[in-house]
Amino acid sequence: MSRRQRRALAVTVLVIAAVALPFGVNAYWRATFVFILIAALGALGLDVLTGRTGQISLGHAFFLGAGAYAGGYLGGNLHLNAVVWIPAAGVAAGILGALVGPTALRLRGLYLAIVTIGLVFIGQHIFVNVTAISGGPGGRALPAPSFGPVNFATGYSIGGLTISHDELYYLLALLLLALGMLYVRNLERSHLGRAMAAVRERELAAAVLGVHVARTKVTAFVISSAMAGVAGAMYASYLGFVVPTQWDLLLSIEYVVMIVVGGMASLWGPLLGAVFVIGFPALLQDVSGSLPFLSNGLGGGVISVSDASAVIYGGLLIVFLLIEPRGVVGLVTRLRTLATRRRAAAP
Repeated sequence: MSRRQRRALAVTVLVIAAVALPFGVNAYWRATFVFILIAALGALGLDVLTGRTGQISLGHAFFLGAGAYAGGYLGGNLHLNAVVWIPAAGVAAGILGALVGPTALRLRGLYLAIVTIGLVFIGQHIFVNVTAISGGPGGRALPAPSFGPVNFATGYSIGGLTISHDELYYLLALLLLALGMLYVRNLERSHLGRAMAAVRERELAAAVLGVHVARTKVTAFVISSAMAGVAGAMYASYLGFVVPTQWDLLLSIEYVVMIVVGGMASLWGPLLGAVFVIGFPALLQDVSGSLPFLSNGLGGGVISVSDASAVIYGGLLIVFLLIEPRGVVGLVTRLRTLATRRRAAAP
């Protein structure tokens, strides 16, 4: 087989495995996989802004919440079809990103991060008080998507196959993530993608080379916010009910952890980071009954699952920042290079 044929075969196997994954696990892991894919989409948006353009943001939770409430209002109050309210949630969040983006023109680094932290608290205040859209402090229910006869709330049967609520959400989240990754892959090869990389490396040099720095930064904010809006709408719809306090600073920090651990400015980094941030605590919770030092909420144990996850998060962040700043993707690349060198040196 040629190299191209081997690559096509590998992609085909990967796609089949990804589609079939939720059908071979229990409900707990199906739900976990849905959360991982949705989080990966949101992290992919943050990576466009932070990893590829170098604009540090701790306000990602605001755009996730904006997308969630925009989707909830359009789908729940106006009863629009999911074909409309899911992308419209991204458009609404993208418009907010365009309004916030100009702040990055005068600020950078720590100062920009502080401003985006303020955005989270402003957003929570708005979400609590705009009760017509958010439902106020008590929260609001969000609709499940439906596409013709396919209703995500009840599942779907075709022939002898029944696709459950979780499996439908998984397949939709997988499709949205695949489209997002395809878009970012094409983006990094475009003129805009090269301009983002130039701004990330050095703004002054980018401007001298003819890059429109202001437009590049604002565009990065819009793309990042739009992806976050779609992810927020999917996340809230899957939960079925959300409250304003969910869109807090801790959520923003979790998304930063995803792109740092997974690997910034890499296509697979956000997904790998989401697997760690979402999947690892789920794994600890699943095995807590068989590990005596973990407390599963039923008594016993030395440390709770959430505390153990936080300790491991902190440790791995330190390890990656000191040893491999490119995250899991960089570690895999380093191991692959080492293996190639050893094979070349072997007699």
